[in-house]
Formats: sequence, C-alpha cells, structure tokens
Amino acid sequence: MPVLRYRDKYPRIGRNVLIPSTAYVIGDVEIGNDVSLWPFVVVRGDEDKIIIGDNTNIQDLTVVHTDKGIVTQIGNGVTIGHRALIHGAKIGNNVLIGMGAILLNNSVIGDYSIIGAGAVVTEGSVIPPYSIAVGVPAKVIKTVDEETKARIINNYKAYLELAKEYMGVL
Repeated sequence: MPVLRYRDKYPRIGRNVLIPSTAYVIGDVEIGNDVSLWPFVVVRGDEDKIIIGDNTNIQDLTVVHTDKGIVTQIGNGVTIGHRALIHGAKIGNNVLIGMGAILLNNSVIGDYSIIGAGAVVTEGSVIPPYSIAVGVPAKVIKTVDEETKARIINNYKAYLELAKEYMGVL
C-alpha cells in the first residue's frame, strides 16, 4: 500500500481503510474510517490538504488533487465513480459523483446530490444540495427525491460491504 510522505507531510489514515497496492496516497491527506480506495486511485496532497470523510468510496482510476491555497474536501458517505477527477473541489455528504466526472477548483457540491457521468463542474460552480447535475458544463436538471436519496445511500453502503470482502486481497 503506497502511502507516502511528501516533504514534512504524511497521510493520516483512519480505521478499516482499503488501499490497494496499486493506489497512491501522498502527502497532506486525511482519510476517515471505513473508506475504500480502489485500484489505481491517486490521492495527491502535495499542493494543499485533502480531507476524505467516513464511509466514502473512491473507485478505480480516480485522481484527487488540489492547488496551493485550495483544500479538497470529500464528505461522508460519498461515492466517486471510476475515472473521475476531483481537483480542488468541496463535496458534501451523501453525494454520488458519476464515472468520468470532472470537478474543478473551488467547485462545491451540496449534500445528497448527484453529478452525472462525464459531467464537468467548472471552476467556482456551486451545485445546491439535493440536485442532479449533468453535462458540460454541468447544469442542474432535477431535484433529488426520496427514492433517489435512498439510492445514493445504498450505493455507498454496498461499497462498504464490498470493501470488507477485498480487505487483505488487494
């Protein structure tokens, strides 16, 4: 598990965290409990701090990075789909980021929101809580209803169970 110091910063990792041998966690990174990083994820806290909350999963080939003066924050119960790019963004709690989505510096994603696959949330954009946003640039098209809210929660819970199966395997 490549958890690496950068200068004087070393990642702080919570309990029950899955980090495969092909993933990298570098520098000023704080990871909560019951988090899963999947193969080929890179979390690089060399320019500023990255905070990842509890019960979050970051799927294969995703990159999480930031710029100087911009903290990247990922809330609790977040699912980040395969091959996403999270760069200097703030993601609330219980959010689903679709595969291949891109979140740029100082973008903010409200709680219980969904960012569609392939969407680009441009620099400084704010997606309100309970929103579904899609497209390039990402635009809100719908409000999250109770059924969709349950899907968001069930998704991160399914990944909690899947991560337990992979502990010690990856």
